[in-house]
Amino acid sequence: MGLAELFLVAVGLSMDAFAAAVCKGLSIGKAKARHALTVGLYFGAFQAAMPLLGYYAGTRFAGYIAGLDHWVAFLLLAFIGGRMIYESRKENCPAGSDAASLSPRAMLPLAVATSIDALAVGVSFALVQSSIGPAALFIGVTTLALSMLGVMVGRGAGERLKGKAEFAGGAVLVIIGIKILAEHTGLI
Repeated sequence: MGLAELFLVAVGLSMDAFAAAVCKGLSIGKAKARHALTVGLYFGAFQAAMPLLGYYAGTRFAGYIAGLDHWVAFLLLAFIGGRMIYESRKENCPAGSDAASLSPRAMLPLAVATSIDALAVGVSFALVQSSIGPAALFIGVTTLALSMLGVMVGRGAGERLKGKAEFAGGAVLVIIGIKILAEHTGLI
């Protein structure tokens, strides 16, 4: 996987976290740089850790499905991207007492929920034999930056960007899945 593709995967994976960060920015109201950094660190750390976990799980069973690895990678990316596109149609930020909270009780479940997709992408990285260390770091740093931006955008622009970001991220993941399948089946 080249740098351009890795960048697109990182941005695509970051869109769930970006959308959640926009919601945090909306609920915090007068978000400051420290708020943005806190949200970015939670989301970035989990987005970096989940591909590592997925990769190591994927290497455990990659030998059993070696002939179908490109199909599995395609299906995982298409499913994740399709789900993101579907969820982009919902335009609701959570309300309630935890919406503006940056406590571990509020942030940990949100960080895990927005990074589950990265776990599956880590599995697909194992199947296409991509180098995981630099990829996970790149995904984490990209998510950190975009999440910080999301908090600040949420403070200003708000809800109208959330759905568009999730849709774009989902579309990117589907396209990369199609590219992997096309390369391994000889179409390109």
